[in-house]
Amino acid sequence: MAQRIEDYAVIGDTHTAAIVGRDGSIDWLCLPRFDSAACFARLVGDERNGFWRIAPSASPKPGTGTPLLATSRRYVGSTLVLETEFAVASGTVRVTDCMPVRDRLPEIVRLVECTSGTVEMRMDLAVRFGYGDVVPWVRRLDGMLTAVAGPDALALWTPVHAHGEEMTTVAEFSISAGQRVPFVLSWYPSHDEPARPVDGHYGVQETVDWWQAWSGQSDVADNPYKDAIVRSAITLKALTYAPTGGIVAAVTTSLPETLGGSRNWDYRYCWLRDATLTLAALMAAGYHAEAVAWRDWLLRAVAGDPSKLQIMYGPAGERDLVEREIPWLRGYEASTPVRVGNAAAGQYQLDVYGEVISALHESRRGGIDPAGPSWDLERALLEFVEDGWRQPDDGIWEVRGPRRHFTHSKVMAWVALDRAVKEVEQYGFDGPVDRWRAARDSIHAEVLDKGFDATRNTFTQYYGSKQLDASVLMVPMVGFLPPGDPRVVGTVDAVARELTHDGFVLRYDAASGGDVDGLSGREGAFLACSFWLADNLELIGRHGEAVTLFERLLDLRNDVGLLSEEYDPVAKRLVGNFPQAFSHISLINTAVNLSGDSRVAAPHGQRARLAGHRLPKVRVHPAAGHTRRGLTRRGHPTI
Repeated sequence: MAQRIEDYAVIGDTHTAAIVGRDGSIDWLCLPRFDSAACFARLVGDERNGFWRIAPSASPKPGTGTPLLATSRRYVGSTLVLETEFAVASGTVRVTDCMPVRDRLPEIVRLVECTSGTVEMRMDLAVRFGYGDVVPWVRRLDGMLTAVAGPDALALWTPVHAHGEEMTTVAEFSISAGQRVPFVLSWYPSHDEPARPVDGHYGVQETVDWWQAWSGQSDVADNPYKDAIVRSAITLKALTYAPTGGIVAAVTTSLPETLGGSRNWDYRYCWLRDATLTLAALMAAGYHAEAVAWRDWLLRAVAGDPSKLQIMYGPAGERDLVEREIPWLRGYEASTPVRVGNAAAGQYQLDVYGEVISALHESRRGGIDPAGPSWDLERALLEFVEDGWRQPDDGIWEVRGPRRHFTHSKVMAWVALDRAVKEVEQYGFDGPVDRWRAARDSIHAEVLDKGFDATRNTFTQYYGSKQLDASVLMVPMVGFLPPGDPRVVGTVDAVARELTHDGFVLRYDAASGGDVDGLSGREGAFLACSFWLADNLELIGRHGEAVTLFERLLDLRNDVGLLSEEYDPVAKRLVGNFPQAFSHISLINTAVNLSGDSRVAAPHGQRARLAGHRLPKVRVHPAAGHTRRGLTRRGHPTI
């Protein structure tokens, strides 16, 4: 069975990524892209659905074999190269895992090194294409093993002899101090020949060098949370689809929001709701070329009929994300169904219009293409918002219940028009600014009248509702009201009092809100919303409380600094898809907000101490490209 979510790490090549367990098993991998079908799906199934484990041999008979004494792991410096160390009675072995940043085709390099004594090792490789359903034809060819089924093929190079056992490729070998054994697995289209493999040791070193050069661009040397910021930025880069600049929400699908529950969604797509926060996080951390690439992806993805703007797109901007269930996968800890695709792509979410306009406004404030060609597109979106804001929508959380007049959605419609007015005032763009001001003011008045509960002194989930929703924490963050407004302070207090579990913030009360959510049962605390609460506490002047909450959130990261979507305060475990971009984006922004770094504006340009500061101008670094610049494959095959 799969391990706890916090027992996994991620490696990737900026096209796709693999999930690696503490036990030395790669339990999830989609090739050649993030949203391709998985060839290892043990994470949401079992061993029959594909995995690749390299670890000390384990005997099936109790009391015999080589008992594992300890396991530890780390990333090599500021990279995405993972080292896992296994200690047994006879010695210690280290397995180094990485995916070299791609030239053309994806590869995984696994380098086994014995650091002391002698260790008996075992490799188990079970390839199952088609999300764990398709068993390939495996044969030996020119010193390698190939696995072919339909359009997909994998090739394994290693000097160790491998053989078949029960539809699995197995290799058993002994390794002594000072020895190294490489394994290189490469995907290629089955109608082509496999590419020449990278030398295992060279592939590791090349990947370390690439990531060190990339992470070295960080512009947060003086921030007390520098290490957390850089690790989160590396995670965002790992979630970036390099050819387009799109950033997927997570590597996985169907990791549950409730263990054993049905809130299991496919997160291998790019959400517009993250647009402004993503841009702010990348620029705050100093990764300006990535911010430009994300802005450019955004412009391409949303181009077209404004009335058909989607809430999410594929890594290259694909719109067709048809959802289906995979019945042969048992689900993570029996959490079914396992879903591929996401039907929420067809929802109407008013807030995404505000996100797009706000992101483009913030990019101009940061010096990205201040006179760019996007204004015509923005005007088309704004023309839709002028009337569309009056309609109910599905809300930010993709609830599968009835449409409502969600308060957050109306606030973000206000953001769209407010930023449009600023574009005219600050940059001289042309547009019906008086009409936009009037619409903006109408939305503002209606939200204060219908989205605010004066009796409880808090904004609510939707007009006429008594329920709270963490999304209303955006009210001061986007400048809808100033942080010192009593209605803001009341909302922060209400969320902290009524919408937290063990101090961590729920998106909404799912257990009592089935009519809104469309599903039953509770869910974990949403980590991005918990960071937002820290931001709000900082905005209203409660710095100590903000820092305390932020540092508690940092403690939820696993041993290699990764967060999933949610945290279950009852089970004391990470839940939801992993690693989660929204969590790491919010971590970066909150770390910058708490630092008092006056060089950087907070998300949406709103911060109590820093209002009015401009984002730093864009600096495109040579190492920010997505290919191995100046690097060649000087190594040789290990076979």
